[in-house]
Amino acid sequence: MQEMITRTQRLTLFVAVLASLAAAPIVFPVTAYAADAATIQPRDGWYNKALVDFDFMRQNVSIPPKKGVVIIDSRPAARQYDPGHIPGAINIPDSQFDKQVDKLPADKATLLLFYCGGLECMLSHNSVFKAEKLGYTNIKVYPAGSPEWKAKGAQVSVSAAHVRKLIDEKANYMLIDARPKRVADKGMIPTAVNISDTEFDKNVDKLPTDKAAPLIYYCGGLECVLSDKSAEKARTLGYTNVLTYPPGYPEWEKLHGAAASAPTLAAGKEKGTVTVASFEKTWKENPGSVMLVDVRDPKEFAAGTIKGAVNIQMNDLEKKIATLPTDKPVVFVCGTGARSGEAFDTVKLLGGKVQASFIDADIKFNADGSYSMVEKK
Repeated sequence: MQEMITRTQRLTLFVAVLASLAAAPIVFPVTAYAADAATIQPRDGWYNKALVDFDFMRQNVSIPPKKGVVIIDSRPAARQYDPGHIPGAINIPDSQFDKQVDKLPADKATLLLFYCGGLECMLSHNSVFKAEKLGYTNIKVYPAGSPEWKAKGAQVSVSAAHVRKLIDEKANYMLIDARPKRVADKGMIPTAVNISDTEFDKNVDKLPTDKAAPLIYYCGGLECVLSDKSAEKARTLGYTNVLTYPPGYPEWEKLHGAAASAPTLAAGKEKGTVTVASFEKTWKENPGSVMLVDVRDPKEFAAGTIKGAVNIQMNDLEKKIATLPTDKPVVFVCGTGARSGEAFDTVKLLGGKVQASFIDADIKFNADGSYSMVEKK
């Protein structure tokens, strides 16, 4: 008898549970493509249908780009996308989405991965809703976006516009062409130095001593892996600000034309000098084709120099000759031509294959990097 009562109670409880489930709405969990789904919490206004995490993104980010996947950065171009984005991502700022829909793939089933500036950024979610209305059926959002990608130490890339800006501003950076020398010799991006990936270990002395210095690697386009390989080697050496420009020389040539041959530094009247006119033409058109060394004291250098010059004071030159490149001309400057001439004499005596010259001129250096130069007669 007791057993029958117990069974009856169990049956009644089971029926009650079923009734409560039928009365309540069915709530489907957010699809989280992560090892730990709890790390992605849906929010109001988000595209909560498909949120992905860092691991999912990492599986789909590659150079060459993964087939059937398009990664879209919804942030503004100049301030955010250009100086740092996920490798291979295209830029469609949310504010420009309707004007740039032609950047989206024709195949509406293509996997589209949108991201922007982190958990508080709505741009990627806004863009995804727009893409869905256009008929795209395989859309996901990486809500942690660029901040998490960088924080986890993943590779970051820059755009051609950012490289152009650095060149124009004569900023402090090192642009490195990772292609074989025979290929790079046919044309490189201005200011670049060639350190082929296959010769990386033999040329580590060409890298800056400052491990925090910005290094930007490029090679032969999105199908070329050499720049990524070299970037990884640089990080292994302890460099902390290593970037890539994946579209590389093919895109640069398309945007800016083939690299012009380096302007010729014309010899001046005195042995070892170059004319002011030829120097200024070279420095304006292709500053990366020469290394400009200001041999004045650090205090003088700090007060004003030619923007883009490096400082090796005359008293330190002899012990630093080994740091001078041998694959492009080295031009020495000072205020009057005296110390720069002495630098030339020192390097000619001890510098081996260094292509040294100097400017014999009266030079006024300004704090903003501008200068005036009057050649000696």
